[in-house]
Amino acid sequence: MKNLDELKKLRDKSLDQMMMRGIKNSFRIQVGLGTCGIASGAKPILSVFLSEVEEKKLENVSVTQVGCMGECAYEPMAEIIDQHGQSFVYCNLTEATAKEVIERHVINQEPVLRLLLTTKKG
Repeated sequence: MKNLDELKKLRDKSLDQMMMRGIKNSFRIQVGLGTCGIASGAKPILSVFLSEVEEKKLENVSVTQVGCMGECAYEPMAEIIDQHGQSFVYCNLTEATAKEVIERHVINQEPVLRLLLTTKKG
């Protein structure tokens, strides 16, 4: 790094990668694995997301675990953030509905409205 502009460019590039912004059909899936999430069965949900992404060879999808998502009554939960920074929080997930979210939302870009807790623009 030689100057502040280079540092800002590096920061912006890292944020874009982290948010999956600007990558066509990209998604970041964050599964809540706080205490309440784990107690509600979020570990198998995380496994389903990971295996579906691998099985379907979804290269522009990252799956990560996060801590508490703040809505214990709606666990297990996962947040999907698309290439535009739009956030979709899915709740009361099961292994079957996690597969449905991958198929309908991630692959076909059609949010599964009946499973959504909330959405917000990034």
